[in-house]
Amino acid sequence: MADTLVIHVRFHDGRYHGEGDWPPCPARLFQALVAAGGIGGPLDSTVREALLWMERLPSPVVAAPYAWPGQRVMYYMPNNDMDAVGGDLRRISEIRTATKISHPWTFDASIPFLYVWQEAVDAAGNAHAITICSLAGRLYQLGRGVDMAWAWGELLERSGVEELLASFVGRVVYPSEGGGGKTLLSPDEGSLITVENRYRAYGRRFETEGTGKTVQLTFQKPPRPSFRAVSYDSPPSRQVYELRAPSSEAPFAAWPLVEVCTLVVSLRDGAVARLEKALPARQAEIQRVLVGRKPDGANDGPSTERARIIPMPSIGHPHADRAIRRVLVETPADCPLRVVDVNWAFSALELAEQEGSVQPIVLTPAADDGMLHHYGIGAESRIWRTVTPAALPEAASRRRIDPVRQTAEAKAGAERRQEHQHAAAAVMQALRHAAVRARVETIRVQREPFEGNGERVEAFAPGARFPKERLWQVEITFAEPVSGPLVIGDGRFLGLGVMTHVPTVCGIHMFSVETGLAENSEAREVAQALRRAVMSMVRGTLGNAQPLRAFFSGHERDGRPAQSDHPHLAFAFDPRQRRLLVVAPHVLDRRDATYEERQELKIMDQALRGFHELRAGAAGLLKLREATVNQDADALVAARRTWESVTDYHVTRHAKRVSAHEALAMDLRTECRRRGLPDPHVTVLDCHGASGVGLSGRVRLAFKIAVSGPLLLGRGRHTGSGLFEGKAQLAGAVE
Repeated sequence: MADTLVIHVRFHDGRYHGEGDWPPCPARLFQALVAAGGIGGPLDSTVREALLWMERLPSPVVAAPYAWPGQRVMYYMPNNDMDAVGGDLRRISEIRTATKISHPWTFDASIPFLYVWQEAVDAAGNAHAITICSLAGRLYQLGRGVDMAWAWGELLERSGVEELLASFVGRVVYPSEGGGGKTLLSPDEGSLITVENRYRAYGRRFETEGTGKTVQLTFQKPPRPSFRAVSYDSPPSRQVYELRAPSSEAPFAAWPLVEVCTLVVSLRDGAVARLEKALPARQAEIQRVLVGRKPDGANDGPSTERARIIPMPSIGHPHADRAIRRVLVETPADCPLRVVDVNWAFSALELAEQEGSVQPIVLTPAADDGMLHHYGIGAESRIWRTVTPAALPEAASRRRIDPVRQTAEAKAGAERRQEHQHAAAAVMQALRHAAVRARVETIRVQREPFEGNGERVEAFAPGARFPKERLWQVEITFAEPVSGPLVIGDGRFLGLGVMTHVPTVCGIHMFSVETGLAENSEAREVAQALRRAVMSMVRGTLGNAQPLRAFFSGHERDGRPAQSDHPHLAFAFDPRQRRLLVVAPHVLDRRDATYEERQELKIMDQALRGFHELRAGAAGLLKLREATVNQDADALVAARRTWESVTDYHVTRHAKRVSAHEALAMDLRTECRRRGLPDPHVTVLDCHGASGVGLSGRVRLAFKIAVSGPLLLGRGRHTGSGLFEGKAQLAGAVE
């Protein structure tokens, strides 16, 4: 039997003008349904009873397509001054004044909004739900008068609702009573009466007072309707604990990475025992929240209510041993247990002595939560990698080979490729189960760790309840930055599938050229085309009324080149890897961005959204894909001692009475000192002169210490010249 009410809403033009209200709140839908019911006159008793029933329902789940701020629109209206134009309606345009600026949200109009009331519709409410579905068919707008829309309602079984939300292309937000998060207005008991009162008062907002020549027209603002503010996607409560010995000021206790499941199960069972002893009447809730099972072993309750124990192996440095010294206990806002009770259950929890250990381990609340940043809490990133392998569904399981028949049953390349494809599909399913709906660009799966101090997936199988064939190391690149913590897979409540974000450089936008690049294209020409395109998109974002500032153009308002106190963007093209770069000035100068620069970067981030095509003249019509800069591995930014030219270096000043090679080397050393870099040993690979450019060449720089990129040096560094790439250390390069 259908037991869940779902209303679908679609807009006509893919724009929504509600001020500061995204996604459109349930209160707006309620008002739209009241308006739909009153099209033919006063609400009849059947409709009124259905709306009174609806306002008493719990707040719905809201699903909305991905959206971005659209172009700002200025609305003009004629003022009440017809006498100024002699009452001539043909001259009404002369008295128009700007009344309001609208900044609508833009989205894919083919994707409907969903409002899902998860409360089961009983027999008594079934008739009301059918009436609400009928009202949805009469809906004609949602929001302001320009937000024309239509809707339809239906009653679905719970399994159908779960499938609908799991396959939804967009963002799904859930109501939460825990506070925090985004606040949306939702119908409350009495909302219908206040909406009707506002409608009546709107018809009486203008009234006359007095008689004869003393008559005055007064305006009374209609009262606002009453709704309830509901928190959506409230952030969970987080507490970091350290593994330490019981003695005072004891050092960290290191738990082996491959025994992560044993650690999580031990902590979970210890906390459950504590809580059941202190709260014997709530044993069922304790089992549901911490274990996720009923006493008979069956699954119990939604995963959104479960507390998570997330181990945090030591990472953040190439030589970190990845042993577990900290755990994070995350209590969701919808958890039926109090946060203080959950934290009490874990605080000072003593683990049984580990094999080979001389003393027990005590869980101690941490004073420093700096490790959270490494797991994406308080930070966002597009690239994520597993620290502990993810246990993917059975469909992603590899074929097991008996070690004694390893040669005879070896897998062919086609079989391995098929296994990886199945694993990648299983990762998408795991992301849906973890309520991660960000669009995925690439997925990489393997058995080996991504870092040198990690472990192969086979080492985790003995302590887990999953066979080694289901364990995979996973790397995911999302289309948009995602915040943590990110834990995926069937073992996400057992310490498996914990992911860390790959550090990227803030202030660099990189785009890979997929198609359209002509052969032998000039790097400087492509960089110049990129500069023109970025300035055009920024101008479109700011509006033609505002001048393009020096930060984007590199020029003052009078056309002169920007002075040194006005740092500006640099543009470059890497022909070897077919990549375009837009680099912020603070990245070039190796310093923190100023407040003004951070504001300009926000404008640039907004302008570059959806940048997928570049017209580069003779270089071609380039199809682009936004790429992510890996700070630890990308040759243009990773710390290296040896750097080599990608594009020609143009000298800033030609030294006299020396050879061209010596002049090039001298100028480069001076440029490095000017940019705060150590003096390099310069090896000139090529040297030539060009009309209008001057002395140029390709060089190799060898520093005595590792230097981080990007390196853009010389006179043309803002327009694509002087780009360097890090190389492996060359023996004897440093004198």
